[in-house]
Amino acid sequence: MTHIHYVESDRRHDSSFIIDVPIGYHWLLVITKTPARFWVNGKLKEYPAHSAVLYRPHQKVYYSACTDQFVNDWIRFETNEPYITESSLALGVPFSLNDPDYIDKLFKLLVIEHNDEQLYKASSTSSLLRILFNKLLESHFHDNITSKHYKLLRLRNAIQSNPGEQWTVEKMAKQVMISPGYLQNLYKKTFGVSCMEEVINSRIKLAKEYLSHSSQSIAEIADQCGYQNVEHFCRQFKKVTQKTPRQYQKLEN
Repeated sequence: MTHIHYVESDRRHDSSFIIDVPIGYHWLLVITKTPARFWVNGKLKEYPAHSAVLYRPHQKVYYSACTDQFVNDWIRFETNEPYITESSLALGVPFSLNDPDYIDKLFKLLVIEHNDEQLYKASSTSSLLRILFNKLLESHFHDNITSKHYKLLRLRNAIQSNPGEQWTVEKMAKQVMISPGYLQNLYKKTFGVSCMEEVINSRIKLAKEYLSHSSQSIAEIADQCGYQNVEHFCRQFKKVTQKTPRQYQKLEN
């Protein structure tokens, strides 16, 4: 069971901000949105924005602003949940987040649930905390997180959320502010597929949904999935699924 004492999102402080607690009383999780200094292994060290650090009870807590503003999410809590108390996360040592936008959304939901008094508050809060710590673990074991990684991640989310858009390598490269050739190499190295394969996979995934659960024509589905030519859509769909859209539709309905 976990009891949250306080949780806050997007808390802003000026350049003089310092937290210095020689012996902390509870569990504390801090997510930075600006660079910050942390006391780690007897030394004060600067860490980049989008860092996370988890402190156990009775552990020294020290962090401060290192620019003209300090912005963070944080949560102070008590727990006996093994997924937290026995976590392999390094305690008191900041690490970079691989998906800060996702973490930000979770924190905002935690704030809402904590401040609300709905019937399923405890259950909802527990579920959100478990998801949050799963995402922290994913980040903890993720190597080479850079500013380019964050730009690529936002591009990938945009592709998957809007597969019907008229994506081109040039358009995607402009969005992340790198050359088209570099984008193609970097995207595949990061996600295991090329940026255009991501577009195609996302379009076919959406097409499958429409073919299975709508009464739209093949031409209408092709158009909504970003294909200006229905024959091209049919060829690409068959190449990916080994079935024509009509064959897939018959099997699913």
